[in-house]
Amino acid sequence: MRRIGSVLIDIDGVLTVAWKPLPGTVAAMRRLREAGVQLVLVTNTTSRTRASIAEKLAGQGFPVTAEDILTAPAATAAHLREHHPGARCLLINSGDIRDDLTGVTLVDDGDGAGEGEAPDVVVIGGAGDAFGYAELNCAFRHLQRGARLVAMHRNLYWRTATGLDLDTGAFLLGLERAARTEAEITGKPAGSFFAAALAHLGVTASGALMVGDDIESDVLAAQAAGLTGVLVRTGKYLPETHRAAEGTPDHVIDSFADLPELLERQTRP
Repeated sequence: MRRIGSVLIDIDGVLTVAWKPLPGTVAAMRRLREAGVQLVLVTNTTSRTRASIAEKLAGQGFPVTAEDILTAPAATAAHLREHHPGARCLLINSGDIRDDLTGVTLVDDGDGAGEGEAPDVVVIGGAGDAFGYAELNCAFRHLQRGARLVAMHRNLYWRTATGLDLDTGAFLLGLERAARTEAEITGKPAGSFFAAALAHLGVTASGALMVGDDIESDVLAAQAAGLTGVLVRTGKYLPETHRAAEGTPDHVIDSFADLPELLERQTRP
């Protein structure tokens, strides 16, 4: 393994499930901190703001602050400011993330309003109760009228306390096909998302590692961006998905709790 001084960490399914720490993950993060390893938590979670995530994790004992977290909503805000400045954006998302969408103009669905109130961009966040027929059909109609489509991620499912639940990607695929358009993806696996995390740490990809439970969006996407990839067998990990993947992770470990030992092995003579 290349010498690693910085680690990018997915949250859901790697550190926690349903916001409860997985065994050994708090202690492992503390070991990394004590060893001087730089950390940034990179997550497609769209139900909470950075501040809320940090508060929740810190309350469980993880040594993190909001400055240690990069979310898909924050990356989406940066993308919209750069590529769609001043655009009116319709947000479909489960959870309140408006505090992380700084500099973004949010509007309602425009139904019954004047033509000037219709959104320029439909922004798709995380799946949940907000992903009803009415909301998705409204998005479809705006896309037919020429609105652009931006999605925070393509995750098909995630691990909850009761098992795997459908996520945004399951709905996004149908919306894209029906509207004959392709979404601009802002969270993982977008290369720009990993680039933003590396810039946040002030490091290059060659000295950084990404650890995640999604072999495609977390691990192989990070490897494509030049990082070392580590797949954990927790969260949404499924053996059949691992076998069917189009690439091979650099490393596979049972849990994030095993990561300090993996990193320490590289320094042994």
